[in-house]
Amino acid sequence: MKIVAGKFKGKKLIDRPFEHIRPTADMVKQSIFNKLQFELIGAKVLDLFCGTGALGIEALSRGAEEVVFADLDKRSIKLTQDNLKSIGLPANAKVICADYEETISRLKGQKFDIIILDPPYKSGIYEKCLEKIAEAKLLSEEGIIVCEQEKNIDIDYKPFALSDERVYGIKKVAYLKN
Repeated sequence: MKIVAGKFKGKKLIDRPFEHIRPTADMVKQSIFNKLQFELIGAKVLDLFCGTGALGIEALSRGAEEVVFADLDKRSIKLTQDNLKSIGLPANAKVICADYEETISRLKGQKFDIIILDPPYKSGIYEKCLEKIAEAKLLSEEGIIVCEQEKNIDIDYKPFALSDERVYGIKKVAYLKN
């Protein structure tokens, strides 16, 4: 697992094989960030369910102004912190160890240009998470939610609108807007 592009391009990230983490494949990550390339410069990003931190770190590498990493699992948080240290622990990275509801509650009043939503596939919390994001008004007016999921899972994206959807093998990535 490595950083695909930007100022940290080629840097290897630590990828410990915990059963609860399924890192996004480099090809999928590259496709996501190529699509977001013009929205990333100066963006404020929330990497919810950050796992290894690879997606948020890719955003930092490609010019995001700030990234908030959040995960409930302490192993994921340690892994994210270790990966941030491996790129020099950027000052514009913040790490929160809490579940998604507490994280969203803590961040209420802030606006994010990009929210990366990648919960455990079988968790059944996609809709509730999107609802909480909407209630807290975390997404900026022109913001984008990147929702990674299994391709055979149908999710009601309301109150957000589906703007694009891409399938990569068994994964589907949905791009949502206000």
